Amino acid sequence: MPSAPHVAAPRSRTRAYLLILTVAALLLALGAAVALARGSAPESTAGTWVSPASSAAASSPAPAPSSKPKPAAEPPDDLPVITYAEGPTGLPEDPGATSLDVPSEALRPEKRMALYDEPGGEPRAWLPPRISGLPTVAPIVARDNGWVAVLAPSSNRRIGWVPAAGWKPEPLRDHIVVDLSDHRLTWLREGEEQRSWEVSVGSEETPTPLGRTFVMGTTTTDGAIYENLDALVLGTVPEKKENLAASLRGAHTAIHAWSRTSAFGRSVSNGCVRMPAAAQRKLLKEIDPGTPVIVVA
Repeated sequence: MPSAPHVAAPRSRTRAYLLILTVAALLLALGAAVALARGSAPESTAGTWVSPASSAAASSPAPAPSSKPKPAAEPPDDLPVITYAEGPTGLPEDPGATSLDVPSEALRPEKRMALYDEPGGEPRAWLPPRISGLPTVAPIVARDNGWVAVLAPSSNRRIGWVPAAGWKPEPLRDHIVVDLSDHRLTWLREGEEQRSWEVSVGSEETPTPLGRTFVMGTTTTDGAIYENLDALVLGTVPEKKENLAASLRGAHTAIHAWSRTSAFGRSVSNGCVRMPAAAQRKLLKEIDPGTPVIVVA
């Protein structure tokens, strides 16, 4: 569980989750075949995977737009800034925290921007373009009349709303599923499973936070126990800080290598996901900031 950075096949729930993704992909392919048979080409998705929820929304009639987007209240200069150790307060819970909907786009702030508690609502915190040297790439999880909601960093299962300006969009091709019961991490690219590994997760006293989060970036580790490999820092923070050593209470959940292989397949960590060294090397090579991570029970 790192402090601030320095500048096999899947089983049960994971298999069911992947089956849902496969069925969604087949439905999309069938829709494309029907469109071609009728002499019209399907609309391109620009290489991004469309989640089951997104594909269902795409096939339904679009709701009638409101007359105009809700205006954004001017945020005060003394609004708290999200840091590595201090997350936002006053933001709503992520209503899709336990859903299987995978964000396919993220935003990069061009400068610090306020997170609001609802479209046109009250500004609650500044989201900076970098947090402890890590670039801010926050997955977009909802849209509403000119506003978008993103997963808030340095917090668990919280979202913040921003107007549709002042940031750059970034497509997301990968996502990671961590199944706590099966002690398994699965990496997918555009909805297709790439690799799956047995891992170690948090104990009952220091659990791995459930729900949707994302990779903030990488940080160095200290000690041979981590196989001298960087960790992937996640947006989530400890659930039960009182059960951790004082030095870890301001840390973040992470995915990192672990040299003691006897830990894999068990719930024994301080909340982090412990990986075989070879698996960690693969993720460090392939996974970018902003990659969604879904933790299921």
